[in-house]
Amino acid sequence: MKNLNSGSHFTGILMKRPSHYLTPQGQAKLKAELTELKGPRREEISKRLRSAIQMGDLSENADYHKAKEDQAFLEGRILEIETILRDTVLIKKSKNQEQVSLGSHVTIQETGSPSETYHLVGPKEADPGNGRISHESPIGKALMDKKVGEVAKVETPSGIIELKILKIE
Repeated sequence: MKNLNSGSHFTGILMKRPSHYLTPQGQAKLKAELTELKGPRREEISKRLRSAIQMGDLSENADYHKAKEDQAFLEGRILEIETILRDTVLIKKSKNQEQVSLGSHVTIQETGSPSETYHLVGPKEADPGNGRISHESPIGKALMDKKVGEVAKVETPSGIIELKILKIE
């Protein structure tokens, strides 16, 4: 068996970081949240920790333990947002109104139902109740690259549904 470290030039595997697809509005929202977390929220937790430490015995100090738990959650969220923003790929308004793509506003209709319009966004901004679906969701995947008049077939737990594409903006 060959030892990879003895005289060999093993460089390892380079892993590509995942991209996070965001609209300019989604990016701005995350930047605002990050500013809030790093400023007022971090300061508030710091004050809570100082106050709890001044109470004395930390082993049975519920305020201290809660503040430390909140601090860990806050720092985790800050790290998550910084990672997302570092690896962001901005979704620009789709200029291609011939074919569904990331950033498109698509009007679809299931047979026997009223039409609905969705904006195809990245998973971090998906909010189906507000008309924003991820391009990685089953419906989003089925709609990608389709044209007006085409039918997208989507497998759901209750069976396959067909969505006719009425308009792409």
